[in-house]
Amino acid sequence: MVVEKLKFVEGVRPDVTADIVLMMCPMHLLTVEQKMKELKVGEVLEILTDYDGALEDIPAWCEKTGNEFIGIEDASNFFRMYVRKLSESHPDGKE
Repeated sequence: MVVEKLKFVEGVRPDVTADIVLMMCPMHLLTVEQKMKELKVGEVLEILTDYDGALEDIPAWCEKTGNEFIGIEDASNFFRMYVRKLSESHPDGKE
């Protein structure tokens, strides 16, 4: 399972939080993408999710869009995932 490859972190200080608990594919990624548009380059998005699919989807989305997947923190009923915005636009030219 991908969880073994994920970097577990603690104490990351986010600039914005996206609560996507109870959201599944594709809404969780659409919400994350929208929130990332609100951030400035270098800022960190915290993603709260209970969707196991996000453990693979969010890191893959980061790789595809050129953002940095910082890591994941396991909370009691959900996961906290952290993403740093690295550029104003995606590699495919979309914002």
